[in-house]
Amino acid sequence: MRKYLTVFTISWQNEFTYRLNFILWRFRNVLRFLMTFFLWKGIFVTNKAVFGYSQPEMLTYVFLVLVVQSIVLSAPSADNIGGEISSGDLSNYLVKPVSYLKYWFTRDLSSKLLNIFFAVGEIGLLWLWLQPQIKLPSSVVVWLGFLGFCVVALGLYYFINVASKFAAFWVPENTWGLTFVTLVLIEILGGSIFPLDVLPNWANSLIQFTPFPYLVYYPVAIFVGRINGVEMLRILMQALAWLVAMFFVAKFVWRKGLMVYSSEGR
Repeated sequence: MRKYLTVFTISWQNEFTYRLNFILWRFRNVLRFLMTFFLWKGIFVTNKAVFGYSQPEMLTYVFLVLVVQSIVLSAPSADNIGGEISSGDLSNYLVKPVSYLKYWFTRDLSSKLLNIFFAVGEIGLLWLWLQPQIKLPSSVVVWLGFLGFCVVALGLYYFINVASKFAAFWVPENTWGLTFVTLVLIEILGGSIFPLDVLPNWANSLIQFTPFPYLVYYPVAIFVGRINGVEMLRILMQALAWLVAMFFVAKFVWRKGLMVYSSEGR
């Protein structure tokens, strides 16, 4: 436990070492939020409701996406996994008494914690500037469901992310390809750009067979009040099932990858 606490501390310090990268990452998130916010605000100029959403509900959704992305999707440090495999630097970890998956999960938690701190400040300033109508839940159950879902989504995203990075064991010269495809799928099918329930029923049903909507859409939908009661519990169980499944997928790909790993460059 102590060694991972040391990793957490060092990773936290490294975030301040590469300040420009961190600032650009936060700027990207804020810029994307502003584009989405003003898009929906413009739509509601001539419409009282769109796709069953009122303006307060939709603007709350947009704000919550920024929060959930900071909790779940932020942690660009894990992008180095493919590079370490390709360059042979992975060997440095294999001879140490640490779990590679736990090592990167610890680094991700450090990055996420810092991103959450900045996200709170950003959201506060954006709210003071934009003065949107925000719909906050009054039920403690909804708040607990939202927070619990964020924790599950955090782990789910990590295992999806590292499993895609482990493709570098087989295609070290093109590690970015699968990562890019994964990011696009998360953006579109995860609910970051628009609520997934605006899609036709058949499309929404197909998306349920992927782990992506559990990353952003469902946590935000619970907060906004689109999902409650027994349905909330059912979806949470599905998210936990996906979390367990992706954990075993990541472990399986890791073990298979080590069998073909040749430590080129070392």
